[in-house]
Amino acid sequence: MSTLFEAAGMERDLPRPLADRLRPKTLSDVVGQDHLVGSEGALTRMLRSGGLGSLILWGPPGTGKTTVARLLAGETNLAFEQLSAIFSGVQDLKKVFEAARQRRTMGQGTLLFVDEIHRFNRAQQDSFLPVMEDGTVVLIGATTENPSFELNAALLSRAQVLVFRRLDAAGIGELLARAEEIEGRRLPVTPEAREALIGMADGDGRASLTLAEDLYRASSQDDMFDIAGLTEVVQRRAPIYDKGQDGHYNLISALHKSVRGSDPDAALYYLARMFAAGEDPLFIARRVVRMSVEDIGLADPQALVQANAAKDAYDFLGSPEGELAIAQAVIYMATAPKSNAAYKAFGAARRAAREYGSLTPPKHILNAPTKLMRSEGYGDGYEYDHDSADAFSGQDYFPEEMERQAFYDPPERGFEREIRKRLDYWAKRRRTREAGDEE
Repeated sequence: MSTLFEAAGMERDLPRPLADRLRPKTLSDVVGQDHLVGSEGALTRMLRSGGLGSLILWGPPGTGKTTVARLLAGETNLAFEQLSAIFSGVQDLKKVFEAARQRRTMGQGTLLFVDEIHRFNRAQQDSFLPVMEDGTVVLIGATTENPSFELNAALLSRAQVLVFRRLDAAGIGELLARAEEIEGRRLPVTPEAREALIGMADGDGRASLTLAEDLYRASSQDDMFDIAGLTEVVQRRAPIYDKGQDGHYNLISALHKSVRGSDPDAALYYLARMFAAGEDPLFIARRVVRMSVEDIGLADPQALVQANAAKDAYDFLGSPEGELAIAQAVIYMATAPKSNAAYKAFGAARRAAREYGSLTPPKHILNAPTKLMRSEGYGDGYEYDHDSADAFSGQDYFPEEMERQAFYDPPERGFEREIRKRLDYWAKRRRTREAGDEE
């Protein structure tokens, strides 16, 4: 029976994970972030100038944020301290700050790396400000969430935000090539399965190496996995998508803008990604309704009908059958004639309402249910439009203290082409009436 110390010794002899063995030794080894660590990258220029300020590293998982923070400490001869906002609290911060102050008295600076920094609350984020301002620490914070929404403005004003990009296919391919070199053999996959593996990594370098390691463990020297075999060994990873965070808002925004841009294929792609990630279909259906009134409006009055019908169909059928109704509505919206005239008109009317305040409507269109109101002139001169030619009297319905406004300006597209004709005709009739009144 082995002792605890023997077990600990055995554990030290276990091979390190592939991702750890391939961790870059220099900034130039970092894959996929040439805009930061290339010869003219932002970090390279910063180090070349001889100074390193506090930084917020923002990007998806597995893009090298932690690795770069460690390498920066080595490049600048700063003592490296690392905390995770998930597991650390105020007392941990105080200990790190005190240790950094002591180092500073001995001429040693400190690089404090805080992973998931967005998970610190506002008060905890504020605690960094004094030690950043007096140079006690150089703060490097890493986050997968948009710093504009998750970090204090005061903290952001004292740090430069650097954006890490998800790794493209070439970057993932380079990591896999390095894995093959260190393992001494090629990945046991067909060319098609290799492409599928790169897709499964979804831009996450660490994930790609974990998948590669799973393949090496599951294979013998002569094995060769096709796509079906690959899927069986490693299982397909769901796309990185947090329904409560940036992924949620980025993809629904991409869907909306694809519809607005009349691109049904791109719209269906983003819709499929959200469904695959488990997004609430009713959330999407509500956004489709919004598209129908904001971006299509009266250019196709059936758009709102179609959007609501899709929502009702999903309510009736549920998933997955009801998802097809939402997809059909998305196609309808993307291929419909576009107009934001109603959207703009309502916005302009709201601004006018705020600007002019509580003006009373003209008396001729006010009802007069009492004798007093009739004596005040309520209803005097009102013309019942249905008794006029073409059911149009041409009266002015705006308050007397307010000039007539033109909020709604439909384009010559879709059904609004017909509305445009009516408005032009009514405007001509109105001008004729006004000219007659002046005579």
